[in-house]
Amino acid sequence: MPDYTRYYIAGAFLTGIALTTACNRRLVASSENVQSQDGQKQQQKLLSKLSKINDLDTLKKTLVELESSLAKGAGRVDIKEGIEGCIGDTPLIKIKSLSEYTGCDILVKAEFLNGAGNSPKDRVALSIIEMAEEKGLLIPDSGDTIYEGTVGSTGISLAAICRARGYKAHICMPNDMAVEKSDILLKLGAEVERVKPAPIVDQKQFVNLARTRAAEHTASTDKPGRGLFADQFETEANWRAHFTGTGPEIYEQTGGSLDAFVSGAGTGGTISGVALFLKSRLPDVKIVLADPPGSGLFNRVKYGVMFDRKEKEGTRRRHQVDTIVEGIGINRVTHNFDVGRELIDDAIRVTDDQATSMARWLVEHDGIFVGSSSAVNCVAATKLAKQLGPGHRIVTLLCDSGARHLSKFWAQTKPVGGAENDVSLEQILDT
Repeated sequence: MPDYTRYYIAGAFLTGIALTTACNRRLVASSENVQSQDGQKQQQKLLSKLSKINDLDTLKKTLVELESSLAKGAGRVDIKEGIEGCIGDTPLIKIKSLSEYTGCDILVKAEFLNGAGNSPKDRVALSIIEMAEEKGLLIPDSGDTIYEGTVGSTGISLAAICRARGYKAHICMPNDMAVEKSDILLKLGAEVERVKPAPIVDQKQFVNLARTRAAEHTASTDKPGRGLFADQFETEANWRAHFTGTGPEIYEQTGGSLDAFVSGAGTGGTISGVALFLKSRLPDVKIVLADPPGSGLFNRVKYGVMFDRKEKEGTRRRHQVDTIVEGIGINRVTHNFDVGRELIDDAIRVTDDQATSMARWLVEHDGIFVGSSSAVNCVAATKLAKQLGPGHRIVTLLCDSGARHLSKFWAQTKPVGGAENDVSLEQILDT
C-alpha cells in the first residue's frame, strides 16, 4: 500500500474517532454546547484539501492541522433542551420538479420537521405558552389547562408542549376534520371536544366554545389550577413567533436573495409575521396569499372586501370554508391577519382539484408526502413562478405530513403510482 494511501486512511480514521468522541462526551460547559460554524467550515476545508493532496509531506502536514482542528471541537456536543429545543431552524429545500418546470428556484421551508407537533404551529404554541408563563398566567404541575379552538395542528402542538412543560390541554375542533388529528390529540393526553361546524357568531362554534371552557375552568372550585384560552387567532404571540423565527430563518437561509414569499392563511400569523420581517429587509419582495375555495381572504386582498361567491345564500354546503383543504381559509379578518394585511401584495386562488393533484405530483416526482395546505402553497408558488418568469426565487411552506390527512384530503386523491405521466403540471395549473 503506498504511503499516501495509508495517510488517507489514517485521516478518515482520525476523523471518525474525533466525531465519535464528540458524540459521546456529555460533561461540557453550556457555553461550549454548540460547535462554532467557523470551526466546522475550517474542518470541511481541511477535509476537502486532504482529498486532493498527492504530495506526501503536504499530506502529513494537513493531517496534523486536521487533528488539531478536530481536537478543539471534539468535546463539544449539540444537545437540544427538551422537545422545545427541536422547534425552529427547519431546513429550506428546493423542490426539483417544480423548479425545473418553471425555471425558478421554488424553495420550501420544511415546517413539518418541527419536533413537537410537526408543523409551523409548534412555533406559535411555544410562543403562547412562554408569553403566558412570563405574565404568571401558567404554573407548571398545578392543574393549569390550556384551552383552544383549532382544526387540528395548533391543538397537536399545544398538547405536545403542554405535556413537556407540566400543563394539560383541552381542544375544541369541528367534527368534520380528519379523524387522524383528534386521534393524535387523544394519544397526547389532550381532552378533545368535536363539535358541529358553526359560524363565529354562534357561541357553540369551536373557538367560542374553547373560550367558554377556559372561563368555566377558572371559575370552578372543583378543578385544580386555572383555564387559559390560547386565542391563536387574536394573540400577539402568533405573528410574533414568525416575525422572530420563520422570517429571519428564511432571510438567512436564502442569503437575503428572494423575490417572493407565498403562504396560505388560517389565523394569519404566519403570513403576517414573515411579511413584517422580510419587507423590513427586502422592501421589494412580493408577499402572496394562497387561498382555498370558500375563503373570503382572496377577495379581501384583491378587492378589499371580505366576501366569497360561495357565501351567497343557498350556495354554501358547510359553515366554515367550502373545501376539503384544512388549516387555511377563513371568512373573517383576524387580528393576526390584519397586522400584516397591508403588506400582502397579491392573492392566488387554488381549487381542491389542483391541491389534490399537486399533492400526488409531489409524491410521484419528488418523494414529498404532505397535507392539504402544503399542496395549496405549492400550487400557488408554481403559478406565481409562471407569472414572474424564469430566474426568480420563491419561498413557501410545507406545513405538515400527509399522514394527518389520510381520511379526508388524501381520500379524495387518485392513487399514486398509476398510469405513467397521466397528469402534467400544465393540467394541474389549468384545472
